[in-house]
Amino acid sequence: MNSSNLKDHELVNRFISGEQACIEILINRHKNRIFTYIFLIVKDNQLAEDIFQDTFIKVIRSLKRGKYQEKGIFVSWVIRIAHNLVIDYFRKAKHLKTYSNDDSEMDIFNSKRFSDGNVEDDMIQNQIAKDVKSLINELPHDQKEVILLRHYGGLSFKEIAEQTDVSINTALGRMRYALINLRKLIAEKKLSLTRI
Repeated sequence: MNSSNLKDHELVNRFISGEQACIEILINRHKNRIFTYIFLIVKDNQLAEDIFQDTFIKVIRSLKRGKYQEKGIFVSWVIRIAHNLVIDYFRKAKHLKTYSNDDSEMDIFNSKRFSDGNVEDDMIQNQIAKDVKSLINELPHDQKEVILLRHYGGLSFKEIAEQTDVSINTALGRMRYALINLRKLIAEKKLSLTRI
């Protein structure tokens, strides 16, 4: 059987048993989602790459030490590791300064993943994505965090609650207020976030 057709937990078990190629399949399978999540928080391409590499070094070490239990989805576990490394980076830097997307060579929203169609559709979709990203950056930190974890990280509200050390109701409340605040910002700025 082709290893690339195996489920994540099967690849994890095979890697732990000594099949080194299985970790490469897992990394390739989830790299876009995990890198995107990191990049949207740190807003710096080189820093995101460094944290992405550190994430998978930690993943490999944790797997070899038997620290992974199949309680949840593998990719959620990896995103949790990435999230903690991002927090560690900001703690070490002793600031919560954000980085401008303009400093980066790559605009994460300017990719085929976010748009399909002709050039005009691509331009509209890219502008919508930039507008949404800009609005998310204006939210308070706790609301911004829950949106990134939910919509870009793909975590459940239960996982978000565990990750941010709050109750599920608090996580849901933060999402509710984030959406209310986003609607207010859209109205204030008179933005249209739909294709005409």
